Amino acid sequence: MFLFISRPTRTLGNRMQAVRERLGPDLSDQLDALHRNVMRTGLVSTQELEEAFRKTRDMDHNPNRLNLLWLLGIVFFIMVATPVFYETISFLLGVRCFLPNNYLVWEATRPISDCEFCKGVRAPLILANLTMEEFAPHAYSSMPIIVKRAVAHWPAQKNLNFAFIKELYERVPGAMDSDCQFMHFNSDLKSLKHVFSMSAERSNLTQGVPWFVGWSVCQPAVLAELRKLYPRPHFLPFDAEMPHTDFILMGYEQGAVMHLDYIPRLMWQAQLSGNKSWFLAPAPECDHQCQPFSFYVEPGDAVLVDTRIWYHANSIPKGQFSLTVQSEYG
Repeated sequence: MFLFISRPTRTLGNRMQAVRERLGPDLSDQLDALHRNVMRTGLVSTQELEEAFRKTRDMDHNPNRLNLLWLLGIVFFIMVATPVFYETISFLLGVRCFLPNNYLVWEATRPISDCEFCKGVRAPLILANLTMEEFAPHAYSSMPIIVKRAVAHWPAQKNLNFAFIKELYERVPGAMDSDCQFMHFNSDLKSLKHVFSMSAERSNLTQGVPWFVGWSVCQPAVLAELRKLYPRPHFLPFDAEMPHTDFILMGYEQGAVMHLDYIPRLMWQAQLSGNKSWFLAPAPECDHQCQPFSFYVEPGDAVLVDTRIWYHANSIPKGQFSLTVQSEYG
């Protein structure tokens, strides 16, 4: 017989009888025989077995309750924390406001740079305004280039400003709700709605802290209106492929932080308002062969940089408003 079947509690006895029935007569008889053999050895007494069983029952109850509470707590934490965790990760990597989508992943998995592109480069190539034919030898070079006064004749240099852009976006239905990439850089402005909701004093920096933002103009109606004020740069190759999206970058003081662009083509940027300082640096693996450098652009200048291989950042003189249009070609 089982030792614990002799306990006086009727409910426990009934439960133990049910256990014996589930085990079957053969296994129950074997356990009874094992029990009798243990008792014959004299190494353990009935009282010791009962005490051991009692402790086991006590341990069975409390830890089970604790385990259940732990389980419920974990489930509750997952239910509460998962949305918060998801929103946080989405903000940092997935949304348009932090950096380009999956920037951290791209940076971690980018190929090692061939340092030939930066060897001996200490400054940009500065060219006077020139024709398509004159520019052709430099069109697809990795050398940073400034074309002086290349866009000074664009209507955008006189007519494109914060007020014009704000009025255009407010006039085109759904323009500010489009799923276009938005970059707030170090500012507290998280969307175009925030940008165009600024007070006049904040937008012209007579009050408040400096701000700098950029976004892709992917809304066709807005893009069509903007492109009435600027053509494609006249010196680019005739057969150069152009995207159906441009970028606007504008604001005060600190611009973009040091980064690479993960884009499929070369970049051109037209400086329409304000001055801007550019800072270029090679990839870290090229530090022993190449040197970082900086340069300065003025309104009317065009800048061409292969931002896929040159790390780049920029800043704006204190108090000046910078406005640029940027796109790609290839």
